[in-house]
Amino acid sequence: MKYHLKCCKCGYVINNLSAWFGHHQFCPECGARRVEAVYFADYSKLNELLKSHSTSFWHYFDFLPLENAENIVSFNEGAVQLEEWQFLNRFAADNYGVKCHVYAYRNDLNGGTNTLKDVAASMTASVLKENGIPQFCTSSTGNSATAYARYLSKAGIRFTNFAPATMNRDTIEEIRSYSQEVVVSTGDYAQAKKEAAGFSESAQVLMSIGNIDPMRVESKRTMAFEFIRQIGKLPDVYMQAVAGGTGPIALDKGFRELAIHLKDKSSPPMKLPRMLLVQQDLCDPMVQAWEKAKKEGFPDHFENDYPVIDNPQTSVFILSAGNPGMYPIVSQIVKKSDGDFIRIKESELLDYARIVRDEKGATIGPAATVCFAGFYEALKEKKIRDGETVVLNIGESAKRYADFAGKL
Repeated sequence: MKYHLKCCKCGYVINNLSAWFGHHQFCPECGARRVEAVYFADYSKLNELLKSHSTSFWHYFDFLPLENAENIVSFNEGAVQLEEWQFLNRFAADNYGVKCHVYAYRNDLNGGTNTLKDVAASMTASVLKENGIPQFCTSSTGNSATAYARYLSKAGIRFTNFAPATMNRDTIEEIRSYSQEVVVSTGDYAQAKKEAAGFSESAQVLMSIGNIDPMRVESKRTMAFEFIRQIGKLPDVYMQAVAGGTGPIALDKGFRELAIHLKDKSSPPMKLPRMLLVQQDLCDPMVQAWEKAKKEGFPDHFENDYPVIDNPQTSVFILSAGNPGMYPIVSQIVKKSDGDFIRIKESELLDYARIVRDEKGATIGPAATVCFAGFYEALKEKKIRDGETVVLNIGESAKRYADFAGKL
């Protein structure tokens, strides 16, 4: 046995993902949804992997929840380049007197669909293939759905995505180009989620459980490994645009593993990167909740107090989650990391995207631009400190956003 799953609420052990699917993706002891994989591999091997060349996140196969490598479905994702963006180093030094090293984690260069969702889609397609599961469904605002569509198509697995009415038409057509299905709701993302759940139950089709899905978390946590492999350490600051929050959840999980298994008595204790998570002002429920909690001194159970924005009127449709169901988990991780939430102005996104285009010759998508703009706001709010290493998660390219790219 390579791994087992452990319930994050009661500690109950589930043998593997096959058994997890058999329990309808609920803990059979307490009914909780969130589980984490515990691996029985020799972690000294991870130390060797961190020093060797990688072409995908499957470089860490012994530390991923797949038994047979023959089932891997991959387009070379998850070992994307960390580029030091010197123009941001100079901007911080010249305008704020802050000497920092800023790296862009270029998920727009992934071999699948050029998004940060590719590793999760690769993991999911591989696991479903290994377990002989013929059909899968989810609700997604865009990037996840496109990635699942391509990878599941390669695995020969039928896929149905339930999309909010605001989903980009180009994205819908791309999903259908892989001979996969899109059902467009007449409502918002929350409504699409309800429709997906209803379909899953009535048709007995396995459904993604979203940001805490162990296939998503276990694959994405390898970015912690990649940070160490490429820059020799975990960054001091990690920044990402956020709607749900798999990235922060996964990075926290990866950090905890590294801190336990790779601790060195001769070195200072490994620190969780300070997480600065960014939302645009037209859909910012997590920022609103955090600001309220901070003003009140983070009272007990602050994480359960958050607003719900019905039908958010944002053009960044992949960040249009008005009901931030992951806030209770994500906010606790941000607080533990001594991090913060940041709001940027959606009306300024094109200006920031043009900076990346002019400086790097790259066209990044709107969600990636939210993160990029967040760096400037973090400097303004004095949330980047002298001497720090900062990683910006560039979530996607502008490939599927014809309107945004055209204006750019």
